[in-house]
Amino acid sequence: MLKKILVANRGEIALRIIRAAKEVGIETVAIYSEADENSLHVRFADEAICIGPPPASESYLKPSTIIAAAEVSGVDAIHPGYGFLAEDPSFAEICESHQLIFLGPTSEQIRKMGDKVLAKKTAHDAGVPTIPGSDHPIESITEARRICAEIGYPVMLKAAAGGGGRGMRIVRNENELLATYPLARAEAQSAFGDDRIYIEKLITQARHIEVQILGDGQGGVVHLGERECSIQRRHQKLIEESPSPVVDSELRKKICSAAVRLARAINYRSAGTVEFLLDSDKNFYFMEMNTRIQVEHPVTEMVTGVDIVKEQFHIANNHGLSLRQKDIRLTGSALECRINAEDPDRGFIPTPGLVKFVHLPGGLGVRVDTHIYGGYQIPPHYDSLIAKLIVHDQTRDRTIRKMRRALEEMVIDGIATTIPFHQDLLTDEDFCRGRFSTEFLKEKFSQ
Repeated sequence: MLKKILVANRGEIALRIIRAAKEVGIETVAIYSEADENSLHVRFADEAICIGPPPASESYLKPSTIIAAAEVSGVDAIHPGYGFLAEDPSFAEICESHQLIFLGPTSEQIRKMGDKVLAKKTAHDAGVPTIPGSDHPIESITEARRICAEIGYPVMLKAAAGGGGRGMRIVRNENELLATYPLARAEAQSAFGDDRIYIEKLITQARHIEVQILGDGQGGVVHLGERECSIQRRHQKLIEESPSPVVDSELRKKICSAAVRLARAINYRSAGTVEFLLDSDKNFYFMEMNTRIQVEHPVTEMVTGVDIVKEQFHIANNHGLSLRQKDIRLTGSALECRINAEDPDRGFIPTPGLVKFVHLPGGLGVRVDTHIYGGYQIPPHYDSLIAKLIVHDQTRDRTIRKMRRALEEMVIDGIATTIPFHQDLLTDEDFCRGRFSTEFLKEKFSQ
């Protein structure tokens, strides 16, 4: 049984994990860099250990220091949250070698799904539709030209070790391919330490649909429905919702069954997300699998009533799944707005600094996941996400209206945030009617 865990993360996700642990009687240890000494996850954990200076490379991305903190504090397990080391198979292996439970999938599963080429092959072998393109890393520009000629332009060059929207370049013709191919390999090497790239057909006017799954590592897998994640800026999600406004019951059954097949094919353990592209004819294609909890997991929790982090604890205790598929119901509609410390009027430039005053919205069906407060100093060293505003209601229309009201109530003084951007977006007629794709912001708002 889990008795004590270390949360190897910071900010809102660290606080969210700490809350779930406390509710089931698990003691918590927070780690923090010198820049995060006054963060709420430090205050509300049972213990807190400073692991280094502000740069992530010297603190949150330093496995040896994190393991030392785990051993000193005597924890049973480590929860990586998302980002940082959450999808690093080497870190999962280190945890395993130190007899620490890694609150996520196995290192082998992370490695298999983290290699985008191998993940695509695994999906194909499991009978999951995949995007036309190369089934192996591209070895030369000659091979790249041949594949592009076969599948037709436009195409997407992707880093084999990439993820989270990084390591991708659109190529619309052969001249662009010749210029972009060496740059894409160099970028992949710089970002991921791996210069392998592969090619996929670019699905235009696509929607980004993902399926939340839970696996017990013993063959048991359930899905918690789909999320719509098409509102993106430079491949980074800004708004997520569940269910998708374009997924009907028949399509939901097909796409969720495909996600479950893939998870079962690798005997997946813990929470994970299978991501798909949906074309204008409602054909769906496997894109990648995220082997961690997602930023947007709260929208799924709101429509299912399932606490995904608590389910991770349950699975880690070797209790199997606490849920059966027939027991899971999607009720109503949920929407999440990511609130970032960025200035939309200045190209979304980050705006770290002193938060002078905070007022958080409330009311039935309103949830705020955040680590900030009045007097908090937002450090410049990390991701700009400072809060997630999630609302739930009986219909999508009512959920949108509730989100507008909640955004009006949300006050963060002292820095610029993306609250005004979300307020503008939620009055757009096409968004409100569910008429959008992953190109929506680029086409409509020139973002």
